[in-house]
Amino acid sequence: MSSEAVITVDNVSHLFKQHRALDGISFTVAPKSLHGFVGPNGAGKTTTLKLICTLLKPQNGRIEVFGHSVRDDVKAIRRRIGYMPDHFSMYKQMTVFEYLDFFAAAYGFSLKDRDRIVADVLALTDMDGRKDDLIQGLSRGMQQRVSLARVLVNDPDLLLLDEPASGLDPRARIELMEILRELRRMGKTIFISSHILSELAELCDSVTIVDRGRTKYSGPMDDLLEHQTENPVYRLRIDTRNGEAEQDGHADALRQLLGVVTVEPVEGRPEYRIAIDPLKTNANDLLRALLDRGVPIAGFSKDQRHLNEAFMDLTERGVRT
Repeated sequence: MSSEAVITVDNVSHLFKQHRALDGISFTVAPKSLHGFVGPNGAGKTTTLKLICTLLKPQNGRIEVFGHSVRDDVKAIRRRIGYMPDHFSMYKQMTVFEYLDFFAAAYGFSLKDRDRIVADVLALTDMDGRKDDLIQGLSRGMQQRVSLARVLVNDPDLLLLDEPASGLDPRARIELMEILRELRRMGKTIFISSHILSELAELCDSVTIVDRGRTKYSGPMDDLLEHQTENPVYRLRIDTRNGEAEQDGHADALRQLLGVVTVEPVEGRPEYRIAIDPLKTNANDLLRALLDRGVPIAGFSKDQRHLNEAFMDLTERGVRT
C-alpha cells in the first residue's frame, strides 16, 4: 500500500455481535482526489466511514489516515478531517451564523478569527445571504449546505461525506456537487459514499465499490468499465444546431473507426452508443478520431446504463441474504 495515500484501509474486518459488517476490506485514497465509495445499502459503507474518522476502532486489520493509525493517533487525525454523517442533528433554533460560530468556538478559535472563518465558509457554500435565517426554516438542501459549512470550519484536509445528496431534489444535488468540485480544486481530498454509482460517475476520479463488507473494485473511475466489461460503451451526442440531421449517415463513418465494435443509434435523439475494443483503442483515442473527422460533437461520455450494469454485476445483481 502506498505510503503517500491519504487513506489506507488494509484487510479490515468488523463484527457487530454476530453480524460481519466488514470482511477483509482494503483500498487506498490518493491525495487531492474525489473518491467515491459505493455499495448497496448494508454493504458496510457507514461502518467504514466511522472507522476512518475514529468513531470506531477496527477489530482486525489496519487503517491509517495521513499516515496516522486510527487506533493510536486519534487527535492527529481529527485535526485534519471533517465528517458529515448521512443523518445529522442540528440546533435548529439557532441562526445559520450562530450555529457555525458555535462550532468555531468549540474548535478553540478566537472571536476575531471566528468572524472571518464563518464568513469564509458561508461564502464557499453560497449561504452568506442566509446567515441570519433560522435553521429550522431552511429547506433540506439549504440545511445540507449548512452542515457542509460546519464540516469546513476547521479547514480540514480530508472531507468524509456519508450520502451527502440523500433527500435532495435534482437542483440541490447539482449545486452540492459543484461545491464539492470547488473544494477539490482548493486541494482537499474528498471521500464521498453513495449507493448510486451513476450519481458519482461524473464527479469522482476514483471509486471503491463494496458489497457484503468486501472490496469488489477499487481504482480509477475511467478503468471501471474496462475492468468489468469486454467492450466498454460510450455515448456520443451530435450537435444539430448547424442543420445536422438527428439521425443521418454518421453511423457508417463511426463504424469505420479503429477499435469500434458496434454503433447503435439512440431512437429519437441525435445520439449513438459506441462499443469499443479496449485492446485496439480507448476513449481518448476515439474522441480524437471523431474530432479529426469533423464530427460535430455536443457530448461524449461513458454510457450510464453500462455503469449501472457494471455495478450490478460487481454487487451480485443486488441479491441480499
